[in-house]
Amino acid sequence: MNPDDYFEVIAAELDRYADVPDDVLLEIVTRDGRCMWLVENGEEPEWQGEYLSDRELAARICAGCPVRRECLELEFRTAGDQTVGVWGALCDEDRRAVYPVWLARRQRRGRDGGQVS
Repeated sequence: MNPDDYFEVIAAELDRYADVPDDVLLEIVTRDGRCMWLVENGEEPEWQGEYLSDRELAARICAGCPVRRECLELEFRTAGDQTVGVWGALCDEDRRAVYPVWLARRQRRGRDGGQVS
């Protein structure tokens, strides 16, 4: 799959959250996010002393997280193209590539009465 198709697939997966209020997404992410569980329980990841790229960090922290897409949706809504760090199992570079695709889908959705093609 070429990168453009990959980014389109991710953006399309987020369509299901378009009508979920921000406060509900925030509650879901903070309650169920794997990274939030680590912080809440004071557990340090096992890579201390290692240098990890954002992509490697995302893969390690977000592996198995049940709310990756909700997290990504929330980050796009709150930070837009100014997103930094690891959110939704994607590094900065990948999120910045997905964001314009996500935004275009939302704009089309608004023009098409809620339907995205």
